[in-house]
Amino acid sequence: MCVGLPARVVTVKDGMALVDASGARREVSAELLDELDPGDYVMVHAGMAIAKITDSDTDETDSILEDL
Repeated sequence: MCVGLPARVVTVKDGMALVDASGARREVSAELLDELDPGDYVMVHAGMAIAKITDSDTDETDSILEDL
């Protein structure tokens, strides 16, 4: 099973994005996504932003992970 984590984009530069996932910041590849801007939410897996998501998707994912 693969697990992706929701994160908020802080900055985007040269195909890389600095993201904040519940207070933990890390740099991930943003090469798979077009038009990624600071403030967007993404699903991160294996060091890559793999999909844009909504704020409500983030809340739901956080809730599910807390239950696990």
